[in-house]
Amino acid sequence: MGNKNGYFKLDVSDMGVFLQVYPPENGGKPLDAKEVLAYLEKKGYGSYDKAELNQILSAKDGVQQMYIGEWNGFEENESMEVSVSMDKMLVFCRFYPPSEKGRLMTEEDICGELQSQRITIGIRQEEIQKFLKNRQYCCDYIFAKGIPPVNGKDAKIEYFFNTNPNLRPKKNPDGTVNYHDLNTISHVEKGQTLAKLHPAVPGKPGKDVFGGDIQGRQEKPLKLEFGNNISLSEDQTEIYSDVTGHASLVNRKVFVANVFEVPADVDNTTGNVVYDGNVTIKGNVKSGFSVKAKGDIVIEGVVEAAFLFAGGQIIVKRGINGMGKGKVESKSNIITKFIENSVVVADGFIETGSILHSRVSAAVDIRVSGKRGFVNGGVIRAGCLVEAQTIGSEMGGANTLIEVGVDPEVKERHGVLKERIDQLQKDISQLRPALVNYQERLQRKEKISPERMQQVQGIAKAFKEKQQELASSRLKFQDLNEQIQMSHSAKVAVKGSIFPGVTITISEVSMNIKSERSFSKFVKEKGEIVVKSL
Repeated sequence: MGNKNGYFKLDVSDMGVFLQVYPPENGGKPLDAKEVLAYLEKKGYGSYDKAELNQILSAKDGVQQMYIGEWNGFEENESMEVSVSMDKMLVFCRFYPPSEKGRLMTEEDICGELQSQRITIGIRQEEIQKFLKNRQYCCDYIFAKGIPPVNGKDAKIEYFFNTNPNLRPKKNPDGTVNYHDLNTISHVEKGQTLAKLHPAVPGKPGKDVFGGDIQGRQEKPLKLEFGNNISLSEDQTEIYSDVTGHASLVNRKVFVANVFEVPADVDNTTGNVVYDGNVTIKGNVKSGFSVKAKGDIVIEGVVEAAFLFAGGQIIVKRGINGMGKGKVESKSNIITKFIENSVVVADGFIETGSILHSRVSAAVDIRVSGKRGFVNGGVIRAGCLVEAQTIGSEMGGANTLIEVGVDPEVKERHGVLKERIDQLQKDISQLRPALVNYQERLQRKEKISPERMQQVQGIAKAFKEKQQELASSRLKFQDLNEQIQMSHSAKVAVKGSIFPGVTITISEVSMNIKSERSFSKFVKEKGEIVVKSL
């Protein structure tokens, strides 16, 4: 047998009106005193002892009864209270029993009451019938449900070539890096499918119980973006390579290029190189010359005091010796055998065998691998990790600065944004009660003055604007938070030895190395740098 909430009813006769209280059964909910008081006040009964009322409501066994006033000569009919959820998607109906000769509500009565309150969508006839067949009092029935919106499905692009800019070079069995076999560029054949667009699927608006439209999350469209040497299908959902060459994805735009190949050195015989695709140089890049490519740059030889810029990766198989001049910059990763007296910048990672007297920075991490794997002199900066076999030199010499972690300015913006979010949440919570009160008054069909209506409209406008600003601020805060989380996990790892003369900075905290250490990692904990064993 199912549970049954506690309920009450009125017993009327010439002797007066008596309140009868029935206890819950089988684990049902007990009566709420506020509910009983509200019912009696609505019916006009006020001459009763509230202490006695509380006493019979708290009784746990048997039916309780108390006198509440004189009879007005009318029977109490079965009644229904209607409430609507804040989002207007659910209608809750709660019933109160009639007196002995009072009239029961019919299906027509219930539907008429819902209609009188402008509830027209999602009426649940089966729930109404459930109540009519087995009447339960002082419990909620859901007699209407709004139609939720169907969210749109975002468009998606499927790529059929390697778009991973973080593909690292292969390691030899002995742990060294194979700088000669760097298969990190995507080769494509003529006619090959490069990408397929799966179009967005539109959503469908929903309806609240009053018939108002509810918009779902709007789908995000995409389109295929591409450069030269690429064809688009008739239905504009697929792209194909017109040539055999190399494919790359830069800022969601697909590029395919016949590789521009320099058969020897970049020097006086070739001049500077500027190309929209990928560039392969079989020799060296001599001092004073520049190579600019929208795609990848692969150099078989050495880069001297030259200027290199690539929209994709830069791979230098023999190494970079900038002689204190020039610059090597990539919007992706840089892989090279060594870096000496150079300025090297990557928006991805940097992988090399050694760094000597250079300024090297990477957005993600810098790994100095191989048998020697040393860093000595200069400034080395990475967003997350600097890893090397050896940092500094036991012979002393030039100072070496290693920096990892987030910029202090990011932390300051993070704090300001958090304060703004807290203030917006406070403002919204202060505005919400006025809007709730307005909705409740509308449901009770109270008359609202034009002045109050105008005031509520102003509150609703401010409420919406602050909600929009809060959503935007939370997205920005999440982005900064991710950067700071990266800072918390930032570290410097030394697989061999680190020597005096090296300064390690993690975010805004620094440590000067006073004595040689081996097989160590440096991390930030509780506002200071600590040393742990690898």
